Amino acid sequence: MFEKVEGFILKTQDYGETHKIVTMITPTMGKIGAIARGAKKTKSRMAAITQPFIHGTFLIQKGSSLSTLQQGDIISSYRKIREDIYLTAYASYIAELTDKLVDAKRYNPTLFLRLVHTLGAMEEGKDPEILLMIYEWKLYKIAGFAPVMDQCATCGKKDQLVAFSVREGGMQCINCATNHPYAIPISETIYKLLRMFTWLEMDRIGNISIKQENKLLLKQLMEQYYEEHGGYFLKSKRFLDQMNRMGKL
Repeated sequence: MFEKVEGFILKTQDYGETHKIVTMITPTMGKIGAIARGAKKTKSRMAAITQPFIHGTFLIQKGSSLSTLQQGDIISSYRKIREDIYLTAYASYIAELTDKLVDAKRYNPTLFLRLVHTLGAMEEGKDPEILLMIYEWKLYKIAGFAPVMDQCATCGKKDQLVAFSVREGGMQCINCATNHPYAIPISETIYKLLRMFTWLEMDRIGNISIKQENKLLLKQLMEQYYEEHGGYFLKSKRFLDQMNRMGKL
């Protein structure tokens, strides 16, 4: 029996000479893998709907391991992102990170909405670096390794939070920070931004402006934190870093 579902294609891979296996995230079935028969054929009606970053509605037949994708209709292909190599790099990283950190068949409609709202905001011209950091912060919580932000990660104290410790997994109070040589002192501005990343939803993001030096520090903190607690190697991250370096030449 086929079921019509909304979904976003995170990645595809070839399967045999003419088929594809697509990995998509849906609000009702979680993350699933589905075979799209004949999708590699140029003239196939499946070719257009089985590309990465396609947001659409799909006719899916559930299977014990792989489902079958019968047909689909495109809601958004994120054309502006596809036509911009830098935005493509950000979207690729978002898709790969989501694929790595979300368990198969895990039901999370909020995550799905955050994903499509993030790419939609990129198409609207909002800062992709800021969008990525906010999305990442929320994905860490879903994956189970979000940093402690509202109290000291070591002693639980809720005031005088002056530093961030990657190793301890979050904020440090003034007393504990002195005992952890790797704790990074942060300003009140950085702390407020990290707190904002926690509660601000993707569909409510306006034109946020962050000073370049603060943006760099935030990126460094988040990269170090992911390396310590996330652990998955991401090919798209290397590509994104290369694109950013090229943009600064």
